[in-house]
Amino acid sequence: MVLLIALGVLGVLLLWFLGIYNRFVKLRNMVDEAWSGVDVQLKRRWDLVGNLVETVKGYAAHEREIFEEVARLRNQLTSASSVSERAQVENGLTQTLRTLFAVAEAYPQLRASENFTELQRTLGELENDIQLARRYYNGTVRDYNIMVDAFPSLLVARMMGYGKRDFFQLEDPAERSAPRVSFS
Repeated sequence: MVLLIALGVLGVLLLWFLGIYNRFVKLRNMVDEAWSGVDVQLKRRWDLVGNLVETVKGYAAHEREIFEEVARLRNQLTSASSVSERAQVENGLTQTLRTLFAVAEAYPQLRASENFTELQRTLGELENDIQLARRYYNGTVRDYNIMVDAFPSLLVARMMGYGKRDFFQLEDPAERSAPRVSFS
């Protein structure tokens, strides 16, 4: 009788362990899939930025430092190995794009260019897609990190070597404030 009870308890513990382990596997894969979605959108943005830079170069060839900054950030991107490093590079790109659009404001013929207008519109849509992908990624990371920290699943997390994942966050506090819009 004691042997049956011990086997029953052991069976319940094994089922509990397997349930939590499988939940970790599911969440880990969801986080990886979510990051893949962010990565695809960011790749699309970098491709679009290349086209945008080439378009602006034709009108503002003397604004060389902006183009050099985009090239420097692209090189940094290839060496970024973590989510936080990647976020830092992407935040740098956002700042550079703001500068690029400020330069474009000085060239009325560029602003009137159909190609530039289309690139600008596409970039706006892409930024919305990136925001949605980042939100989904951060939600899956949140769920995963809760599982890593919550008792009793933290026992399985420690036993199996699961650690917390990084959120994809804004680094620049200025990006958290509302933008200033001027039509003058």
